[in-house]
Amino acid sequence: MSKLNLIEAYPEYYKAKPSPELVELEPYQYITIQGNSEPNAPVFLAAINDLYKLVYGIKFYHKNEGMDFKIPKMEAFWWVEGELPFEETPQEEWFWKIMFRMPDFVGEGEFNMTVDKLIKERKLDSDHQLKFESIHEGKSVQALHTGSYYDERGTLEKMFVFMKENGLEVNGQHHEIYISDPRKTAEEKLKTILRYAVK
Repeated sequence: MSKLNLIEAYPEYYKAKPSPELVELEPYQYITIQGNSEPNAPVFLAAINDLYKLVYGIKFYHKNEGMDFKIPKMEAFWWVEGELPFEETPQEEWFWKIMFRMPDFVGEGEFNMTVDKLIKERKLDSDHQLKFESIHEGKSVQALHTGSYYDERGTLEKMFVFMKENGLEVNGQHHEIYISDPRKTAEEKLKTILRYAVK
């Protein structure tokens, strides 16, 4: 049985260059969970745990149906509310939406069925915050960042200069796609796609 690998099937989504570039993205469907905390806070880690339970549950359902897929890279939107810039806002006030893109053959029906199954098995709380949603960023500027998640300033500055030179402005939240596994990769070698919807 073949296994769909979204990373190989959609290189325009999962690959980026160190220099900023303009891309056009279609609407895609995701499993998401949203919250408000500093990175690695208990609520943040619990959210990731719930997300993985659901994504793997959906994967195994489709594997049994003969439509297996490889779990894609984790992604997240990050933003703040208030007047302070992101880098000056205390981390405990950060907002996040963690997500996994799903293959086109995954629908809301499988999402609801898997959620119900996990709740019945007491592997997921009934007041979970998991959602199945479509997100359309459209025209976007992206670049590949290498290094710590907390040292993105240089890459972001290049992106903002690129936007200004091309008459573009930010039209969405700070989007990160985690290409490297931080458990297996040295911090200075971590690869992350940084992306902003623009207009």
